[in-house]
Amino acid sequence: MDAIEFITEYPNFLEELTGIVKPELRYILENLKETDPHDLIRPEAYFVNRSDARGFVLSHFMKDLKKEIQKPETFKAWKK
Repeated sequence: MDAIEFITEYPNFLEELTGIVKPELRYILENLKETDPHDLIRPEAYFVNRSDARGFVLSHFMKDLKKEIQKPETFKAWKK
């Protein structure tokens, strides 16, 4: 999967993650939806397959989740 295919599939990857992420963490995915996929990869980027590209998106979700966890006063998943 080259960069153009990734950019085209990016919204689908986020939608797939929405189906498996707890509702209280979906706001992080909403933030990722606002991220331009052109800013995530270089034009020469290449993914071996769809799973590899999906994993790349998941890694960005996990990175953003880690940032959120480090701010316990604003981490929405811990609020009731």
